[in-house]
Amino acid sequence: MSEVTANYDESWKEALNEYFESFLSFFFPLAYQAIDWTQKPESLDKELQAITASAKTERRIADKLYKVWLLDKQQIWILIHIEIQSQYDVNFEERMYTYNYRAFDLYHKFVVGLAILGDTSPTWRPNSYDQAMLDCELRLKFPIAKLLDYESRWHELESNPNPFAMIVMAHLKTKATTGNFSEREEWKWTLIRGLYERGLTKEQTVKLFKIIDKMMTLPKTLQAGLVAKIKHFEEETKMPFISPTEELAMERGEQKGIQQGIQREQQLIIRQLNRRIGEIESSLIDTIRTLTIDQLELLGEALLDFSSITDLEQWLQNL
Repeated sequence: MSEVTANYDESWKEALNEYFESFLSFFFPLAYQAIDWTQKPESLDKELQAITASAKTERRIADKLYKVWLLDKQQIWILIHIEIQSQYDVNFEERMYTYNYRAFDLYHKFVVGLAILGDTSPTWRPNSYDQAMLDCELRLKFPIAKLLDYESRWHELESNPNPFAMIVMAHLKTKATTGNFSEREEWKWTLIRGLYERGLTKEQTVKLFKIIDKMMTLPKTLQAGLVAKIKHFEEETKMPFISPTEELAMERGEQKGIQQGIQREQQLIIRQLNRRIGEIESSLIDTIRTLTIDQLELLGEALLDFSSITDLEQWLQNL
């Protein structure tokens, strides 16, 4: 099966864009409770690009920088820098520090650094950056959320209405099925089907569906099978998704186009047979409609040598 890379960064970035308040509520309740949510947070993507471009570190798509207002008014507003790290990185603590001081230098406001650790090592838990020399010391300590810790709380995730409960499940199962795409397809289907059980609106369902679909990347053959399951589920429950993803729409279009092409080929073959050997029985037509596109092409070549219905029947028996 072809190499497929899970798409963590773009999925998490989309999740943060959609659910920043829910993100803090789920992972960092202390920060969530301190913010004045009557004032809409500002996403500072352009400013973060300037910070990461000038830092000698690799930029992560899922990095986010927000301007928020506090309830206690001690500072009118502060910055929150969020880092999503999906694999071990020896320079992670330094990057957190680098981005922190560069953001501070840009605005001269306190910068709260928050980190999500989505790797597979239970012992890797970087939460500070320390340097000391000649009685001079600097230190940055930042809170972290380790996604592996949620594996033991799976039942809580299943019943938690916060969208990040579902996103965490998708992340964990994507990591756990690296290289095992059949199992990933099964979990992806389980999670997508579970969206209906959460009592979400259609809009909420679609947003979460897009994030899960983008993160839990599958080879085309398995994705096509998943699309078929979803379509069947929609027909059974009469609860269709509303334009779930552009990718799925394209997949459905491709499948529909393939099917239409097969039907056209079937009709052409049947017309040619009727002209070549006379009108054929409905039972033979039914058999022809079960042929694959490759078999139809072979039949199209073979029928040029047919002189009777018997020739067609023998050809079909020899498949």
